[in-house]
Amino acid sequence: MSVGGSPDPIALRRRADDLLRQGRHDDAIRAFHALLAVAPGHAEAWYNLGYALARVGRPEEALDAYDRALRAGIGYPQEVHLNRAVLLTDHLRRDDSAQQALQSALAIDPGYVPAHLNLGNLHEEHGERDRALVCYERVLELSAGTPSGHAQEALARMAHLRPPQGPHDPLLRRLRDEAGRATSAPVRANLWFALGQACDRLGMYAQAFEAFEQGNHSNRGDGRGYDRVGQERLVEALRGAFGATLDGGSAPAAAAPAPLFICGMFRSGSTLLEQVLAAHSAVFPGGELDLMQRLVAGPLAPFPASVRAVTPERSRSLAATYLERLAELFPQVSSQTYVTDKRPDNFLLIGLIKQLFPNAKILHSVRNPLDNGLSVFMQHLDPRVAPYAGSLEDIAHYYTQYRQLMAHWKALFPGDIHDFDYDAFVEQPRPVLGRTLAFLGLPWEEGCLAFHNSDHAVKTASYWQVRQPLYRNACGRWRQYAQQLAPLRQALAREGLITVT
Repeated sequence: MSVGGSPDPIALRRRADDLLRQGRHDDAIRAFHALLAVAPGHAEAWYNLGYALARVGRPEEALDAYDRALRAGIGYPQEVHLNRAVLLTDHLRRDDSAQQALQSALAIDPGYVPAHLNLGNLHEEHGERDRALVCYERVLELSAGTPSGHAQEALARMAHLRPPQGPHDPLLRRLRDEAGRATSAPVRANLWFALGQACDRLGMYAQAFEAFEQGNHSNRGDGRGYDRVGQERLVEALRGAFGATLDGGSAPAAAAPAPLFICGMFRSGSTLLEQVLAAHSAVFPGGELDLMQRLVAGPLAPFPASVRAVTPERSRSLAATYLERLAELFPQVSSQTYVTDKRPDNFLLIGLIKQLFPNAKILHSVRNPLDNGLSVFMQHLDPRVAPYAGSLEDIAHYYTQYRQLMAHWKALFPGDIHDFDYDAFVEQPRPVLGRTLAFLGLPWEEGCLAFHNSDHAVKTASYWQVRQPLYRNACGRWRQYAQQLAPLRQALAREGLITVT
């Protein structure tokens, strides 16, 4: 790719852009670096490099590339600021800097709708309901008269923050109409789920379930669905890879805080548990981290087959990598005993966690299986993370596999896994929390029961539920949908996980 012995910038750019379109991000990164070596002022190349770096999990480098694109005078700086905000909040947990980036985008273009939408979501994560509503109302105002997925997203979010007040509230019809018009499957799913939640609050259970069915249908998107055989093979491979003994060395020496893993089924109360613990002076909430997943997809691929070749020295090195990343994410944390890693599907990786961190404590959130399954069905979960969520039969199958694997882990690590029972906590919070704190070696702190007053950001679908005092509405909710849940009930009963009465 040269002209007269010198690199040809046009050919280099074409090569880099082609690699990016093909999704070959590591190769694209190298190609953009080659281009920028001969054309360091190429603003779009810096932008595309930033995008590729973000896709491979290198957020700090991506931020630097985006900054270089801004300095090079890129023609759409508001979009660059928006992308920087996403990296800052979702990957680096620097919400103040993310808000500044969004404000920078709006300073350039006050009518830039995506920035208003993202700013509203950021306010929601911090419990700032009124500020979030202002942002969503601004999105609707700017999109008036023009079909817009951003406006439909804002409408769905507003329905959660300011829900319909009765069965004849026009917002119900508006949500249904917009869901019928939405051209984007994720946006359409958001609208259906918002309608379902609104109907559920109003006691319109048949209409709510119909809306959840529509939302899950939209959410399936490409139709790949849930692979039952693949899930069974994964669980069997995990049980085989992590048998009676682990070849793990002692964890690397590290200053406090230590990682505390919270896992279980999605929608089992894990976010509530994290918020309760975050009100303790010895615990910092890390949220849903992907650090273990990156180890599995990167240096440990193909997992779990690779585990047998991992030496104690390699285990210590991987553990050190995890701890270094934890320190980078949360440099402000020093005096706490624990930082929580609340990724529910880390239950799949408990064997690996214990290999890397032999002294690790595992908190396992559990809940009534029917309420848990219904809550999964009622929530817009990412199909890449929870492909089973859109079918009651698939939820039952996944739940069964999860329970089998947890039984295996508990047999291996009987003293290191503690069940936190959501239903029992709601009924009797003090004794349940007391046992949990004792398991962690922490003293009682009364403030844990005032968890809803916390100002910590919550980056899961439960961010409004955990900002309320304890309530019992979600316990036994399945009874309102007993007829519709027949496939879930029958499948769980066949596995002996519930008793059908």
